[in-house]
Amino acid sequence: MNAAATPATPPAKRPAGRGRNLELPEHLKAYKGVWVFIEHDRGHVHSVSWELLGEARKLADKLGSSVGVAILGGPDEKLEAFAAEAFGYGADKAYIVHDPVLLGYRNEPFTKGLTDLVNKYQPEILLLGATSMGRDLAGSVATTLLTGLTADCTELNIDPTSRALAATRPTFGGSLLCTIMTLAYRPQMATVRPRVMAMPRAEEGRSGDVVQETLGMVESSIVTKLLDFLPDATSNQINLPYADVIVSGGKGLKNPENFKLVFELARVLGGE
Repeated sequence: MNAAATPATPPAKRPAGRGRNLELPEHLKAYKGVWVFIEHDRGHVHSVSWELLGEARKLADKLGSSVGVAILGGPDEKLEAFAAEAFGYGADKAYIVHDPVLLGYRNEPFTKGLTDLVNKYQPEILLLGATSMGRDLAGSVATTLLTGLTADCTELNIDPTSRALAATRPTFGGSLLCTIMTLAYRPQMATVRPRVMAMPRAEEGRSGDVVQETLGMVESSIVTKLLDFLPDATSNQINLPYADVIVSGGKGLKNPENFKLVFELARVLGGE
């Protein structure tokens, strides 16, 4: 990998950087396309997946390649409907895996499913949301594939010289921006936090190709077990990642009853 730290206010021109002209190994030149992992739970796709699709479309257009989405889930989950929605946001092809062990997120089966897809179809860029699920999955997939991963990116671009993914992220407490390129490995992976990238506009009537794949795992071979799902009572009412104003309280409120003041202030400010 090649990393160059730049001030928080980027200069007009970045230095070329050591290793910029590193030749990509011959067997990795077959990797083409930009993929987005579509994160979903309880029948709903996380908005960060659509935000990433907007960026993936821009990156793919610069590379002259296509946009794919990887969608994993249980036998009865509406993955094909998610794929149809993804086509509207810019995807050209959807790779879908239905399997009983993929009902509810667990690291082991999802890691195998995603790495199997990458090894078979060879995308050059793979993007995931920097959510609890995305961070957990991205790290294990990158480790399994022995490739580079840039986490919590604030900007994604294509380096004009190497045609590599230039992934920019804050470092040293946000005082510097570091642009990282995975030059000699594929796929190039990055995670992006929700709301960092703009939500693209959906194009009605846009379609794409669907590829169905199988996983081939049995429940008895998976260490973790999903016993039950206990939803948070407020999970359907409050969405902090997408709130413009957040009001919080601590020990100074003395007792639970005084938290009503926090909710009242949030209501007045139009926040959560």
